[in-house]
Amino acid sequence: QVFTFNRVEIRVQPSVKVKNGAPMSIICHADISKNTDFQLKHNFTIFKDGKPVFMTVSDKEDARYEIPVAKSSDTGDYECTVKADQKLSFSNSVYVWVAGMTKPILTADKKEVIEGEVVKLRCELPEEVPPLEFFFRKIKTNSAPKEKRVPEQNQNFSEVEYYVEEGDNILQFDCFGKRQVRSGWESSQHSNKTLVTVKEPFIKPTLITRPSSNVTEGDQIEFECSTVVAQMRDIEIILQKNRTILDSVRDKKSLKYSTVATQEDSGEYLCKVEQGAVSKTTNLNVFVSELFPKPMLSASMTKLDESKDLILSCSINGFRRANFSIVRKSSSGDILLKNSRVLGMKVNVNDTGSYTCKAEVKGIVKESKPVRINVYAPVSKPTLSVVSGSPEVVLGKPLQLICHSVMGTPPITFTFYKGDEVKKNVTNDTYAVFLDENIGLNDIGGYRCDARNNHSSGVKTSNILNVTVIVPIRNASLGSVPYGEVEVGSDTAFLCSVKEGSWPIDFKFFKKTDHEVLLHEVREYSDRTVWHKKTMKRKDTGTYYCMASNRASVDVRSHPITISVILAAWQKGVIAAFVLTAIAGAVAVALWWFLCKKKK
Repeated sequence: QVFTFNRVEIRVQPSVKVKNGAPMSIICHADISKNTDFQLKHNFTIFKDGKPVFMTVSDKEDARYEIPVAKSSDTGDYECTVKADQKLSFSNSVYVWVAGMTKPILTADKKEVIEGEVVKLRCELPEEVPPLEFFFRKIKTNSAPKEKRVPEQNQNFSEVEYYVEEGDNILQFDCFGKRQVRSGWESSQHSNKTLVTVKEPFIKPTLITRPSSNVTEGDQIEFECSTVVAQMRDIEIILQKNRTILDSVRDKKSLKYSTVATQEDSGEYLCKVEQGAVSKTTNLNVFVSELFPKPMLSASMTKLDESKDLILSCSINGFRRANFSIVRKSSSGDILLKNSRVLGMKVNVNDTGSYTCKAEVKGIVKESKPVRINVYAPVSKPTLSVVSGSPEVVLGKPLQLICHSVMGTPPITFTFYKGDEVKKNVTNDTYAVFLDENIGLNDIGGYRCDARNNHSSGVKTSNILNVTVIVPIRNASLGSVPYGEVEVGSDTAFLCSVKEGSWPIDFKFFKKTDHEVLLHEVREYSDRTVWHKKTMKRKDTGTYYCMASNRASVDVRSHPITISVILAAWQKGVIAAFVLTAIAGAVAVALWWFLCKKKK
């Protein structure tokens, strides 16, 4: 008995796309060839999305998996396998789409609510399989529905809460679901509509003003904010203007607030009633017309010398009946100077500051813009000095000068001069600094400075400052007489000189040993000096150098020279005679010894 699988195929009836609720059949067919007509048992297995959903054993070549009512959860990839006598064959995969979803069921936990409460909704798709997406809608008359989306990965229902807002009178809710299929998203029908009735805990407040919303400065204006409350518990009424709370009451049905109207009181007022999470508001615009314009303060002068006369006068354009006062502003508060339209005073520097005038009519007080008065004391003669203290500067180094006036009202303008040339202008309180970065050999004086402020006395000039330019030492050299070799006992003259440098100059002579040995030092008002060393000895042999410095504080070292101390000529003669005598004696002894030995 020989057989073979030609092919295994899977078919769907009536088609691969089936409406939700319609019958559907999945058929697995095995095409087998046999050498003789014998009976063969077939093990059929039908899979959906890789999981077995139907199994049967039959001697027929077809197996049928019946689904009397197709659901959207039956959507998926189907395939089948056929096993016969240890042989196994597979079909291709077929995608089946059950189009349409079951209608969702919506329930609400309340049928009647109060503004500020919460409604809890539950939407269920009984025959669907997650993952699903649920969409809840809050429907109000004459407004677009408010929708909430809730994804659910593990269940076929979802719950959500809606806050009931002010103005929600009669509400309707519904829901629908979506699932993802191979071609995109598929939506269900909308659920039944659930009706929820809303009650108000209190009505929208009313806001009125007396005598009206159009008043004049100085008039008494009264605000009244009221509401009707269902239950007098934890209710609060607040009156605001531009985010500023003017007044409030608790557990009362109305609020009253009164004030004397000013122009600043013009604007929008807000009456707000709150209870729990519920808040209702009413707006009202109030216009306050001007009773009189702001006063103006004028000064006879705004910049003046001390001991001069100053007149301040206050006026209102087209209006004279007012109570005037002139005040000076200070950090600790206004200082009243006089209850009058005009103030005359002889000023000193302490009177510098800001002044205003105030006008009062029918209890309304208005203030002018401030006027700045500056009183100046004359500057004193400035002093010019070098910041370092000494009127000296090293050639090529910067020179820093300071100009200072002990007296004078700031700001003071300082002007620096180098000769007749203006080098810098600086405005400061009592002093200014000037840096001359280009000092030459000829810059030996001619610095001065001016100081002036707004006082009428004009410019004050300092004395002329003369500055000494210090030239640093350059190219020190050392020589000696005699040079190189010196006889013992003789004198040696060492000459140390510099090519350039300001006097006085400090000269130092050194001999090199294991450490530096200072032999001689002297200060000279010259570019050279001579040091006479008496009676040279053999131990004076060695290397010598000199060092020169001045007020530039730079030490310049010469090249070294070597001195050898040798014997004098007569010392050499004595030594030669002694040596010759010793040699002659040795020869005589040797000859005597030789003659004696010959006689024997």
